This record gives sequence, C-alpha cells and structure tokens, in this order.
Amino acid sequence: MARDLSLPENLLFLRDFQLYLTGRFAGTLGMMVQSVAVGWHVYNLTDSPLALGYVGLAQFLPIVMLTLTAGDVADRVDRRLIVALASCLEAVSAGMLIALTWYEVTDVNYFYLALFVFGVARAFAAPASRSFVPMLVTHEQMPRAIAVSSSTFQVSVIAGPALGGVIYIWGPLAAYGASVALFLMMALAFALIQTKPVPAVADVKTTSWQRVTAGVAYIRRSPIVLGAISLDLFAVLLGGAVALLPIFARDILHVGPEGLGLLRSAPAIGAVLINLLIIWQPPKRHTGYLMFACIGLFGVATIVFGLSANFWLSLGALVVMGGADMVSVFVRSTVIPLATPKPMLGRVTAVEMLFIGASNELGEFESGVTAGWFGTVPAVIIGGLGTLGVVALWMVLFPDLRKVDKLSDVKPVEP
Repeated sequence: MARDLSLPENLLFLRDFQLYLTGRFAGTLGMMVQSVAVGWHVYNLTDSPLALGYVGLAQFLPIVMLTLTAGDVADRVDRRLIVALASCLEAVSAGMLIALTWYEVTDVNYFYLALFVFGVARAFAAPASRSFVPMLVTHEQMPRAIAVSSSTFQVSVIAGPALGGVIYIWGPLAAYGASVALFLMMALAFALIQTKPVPAVADVKTTSWQRVTAGVAYIRRSPIVLGAISLDLFAVLLGGAVALLPIFARDILHVGPEGLGLLRSAPAIGAVLINLLIIWQPPKRHTGYLMFACIGLFGVATIVFGLSANFWLSLGALVVMGGADMVSVFVRSTVIPLATPKPMLGRVTAVEMLFIGASNELGEFESGVTAGWFGTVPAVIIGGLGTLGVVALWMVLFPDLRKVDKLSDVKPVEP
C-alpha cells in the first residue's frame, strides 16, 4: 500500500526533506569543526580571552549589516540557489583559513577577515535555509518536521566539535580541509532539491526599504513573535559560556583539544536527548510556561558550569544547558513560522537570525570582554545570573508568550 506522505509519521520519506536534512547536517558539521579549530588556533596564537571575543564579533558584524537584506532576497529569489551559493562562499572562507595556516600567518587580523567572509555567507544562508521547512511539509507536519530538523542540527552540533577536536590532532589544516568538503556537500544537497519555493510578488508601490523592514514591522505587531525572539537574544547573550570553553579546557579543567571537543559537544548531547523526547511526545499544554522554566534552568546550569573545576561536573552542566535550551529552540522555531504569514517568512526569519546571531556571535564577544574585565569564572557566573533576570522580566513584559498553551492555537496577527 502506498504511503500517504502528507501524514506526519511519513515525514522522513519525503525526498526533498531528506535532502534538506542532509544539507543542513553537513553544513552545521562543517561550521562546528571549523569553530573548534579556529577557537583553539587563535587562543594558541594569542593567549587572549578578548581574541576569542573578536572571533565571534568578526562573524556577527556581517550578520548585522546584511541579514535584513538577505531576508528580503530569500522571499524573492529561489532559496535553493541562495543556500547553494552561500555554502560555496563558506567553503571559500575555510580555504582562506587553510592558506593562512599553510603560510604560518600569526597576525590574527587575517583570521578575523576570513571569519568575516564566513559571516557574510551565513547572513544569506540562514534566512533562506531556516524558512525552507514550511515549503517542504504540510501544516500538520510542521511541528514534527521542525523537531526532526532541530534534532538533525543538534546531532551535527554534537558530532562536529568532537570530530573537530579529533581532526585537530593532525593540525588545523586537516580541520579546515574537512570544513571545505562539508560546506560543498551542503551546496550540492540544496542544489538537488526539486521543490521550488514560490517567490513573493513585490507590490510596485513598495520601496526596497519598506520590503526589507517589513519583517521588523510585523514582529513589532506580534507580541508572541517579538517576545520569543528577544527572549532568546538576551537570555543566550548573557548566558553564553561556549566562547570561553578553550580557556576552561586548557587552563581550568586541563583537558586539551580532545577535551575541548567533548565540552563543545556536551550541550548538543543534552539537546538531542530532549529533542528525541519532543519528537516522540511533543509538548501539548502550557508551552509558554515550559519554555520560561527551561530557560531559567539554562541560567542555573550556566552558574554551575562557571563554578565547577571538575571536568565531569562541567560536562554534566553543559548537557543540562543544551537540553534546557532545546525546549526554548523548539517552541520558538515552531511558534514563529505558525505566527508568520508565509509571504513574509523569509524576512521575519532574517530578523530572528539577526537576533540569534547577536545572542551567539555577539554573546561570544560579550563573554570575551567580561572575561577580560572580571576573569573567566566571574564572567560565566554573571552571565547565568543575568539569564535568570531576563526570564523574570520577560514573563512580565510578554504575558501573551507566557500564556501560550497549545502550539496549534498560534496564528498570524491580522493586518
């Protein structure tokens, strides 16, 4: 008997969804391998926490400058082409890192330039790829599709740092070379997708600026979307300890690049365990309260990690951080597409990616700066306390988000 591919349980038999998952897995794996290699490489060259902060800043600046424009492009141009070309540019940035290593360049400013190019590629790839899922599945399949996509992403986040740490035993050249191959694999996977998203038809009376900023305008009208995006920004921005992991690995826990790879993988291990639970049994009620509780748990685990001088306790705290964050990611990643009209999904996703970029890359910069000011351990503890403060404040500022019950009840705001 033929399978009904519109049913949620038959999701993985969709060819284009399989290619999407393959491409996203390869691209994220390459990014994680490169991230571990760059972090260890730059810290060995500089012995400076602030230098690790600049690694995040170099990738964040192009996101700030280009993401809103990239969201408009994602709504008007074939997203398959955007992701394929952007993945090729990511391969070019990894190639630049290979050249810098081959010629034994020690001026880290050139490394920041290569990472800036990588940030440009991510600025265009992220809105196009993240807004692709609703084009590949039905409305009924979307919550489970997002959970499966998130699980695939988290598996690559687990495997990538561990793989990067192992490959780095043979030196940074090997790690950067593996990243090139993985970025090109992502480009090929998206080029083979047959589903062609229908581009939005621009109103002739609408200016380019109005199109680009339409996502921002819509988010301001939707308290649920605004609350979800801004909560992630400030909670993760303050609680970002990942940028400082090379310092913890080398100077506090005394583990090496292999230990750094395990530490980088630990949050994703927690995320995958929780995500498998979500796929099997998605949250049915009190979704908003669940999200806030888990972000609070993220803050507590961050504080425990900052205080720990034991490798296994630190690893456990990072696992809890990843699992708690996964609940927030799932809720946010489901709420935003459900609460956004499809013709605007690329632009709204671009704004979301801008906020995510701020919480990750800018969070790395913030962690590097505060570690330089106060010391590594106090910086992480202060960040965890800040996350708890944000959770309490956002529960008051965004009651609509706090009161979200069933995800199926979320609808776009009427114009």
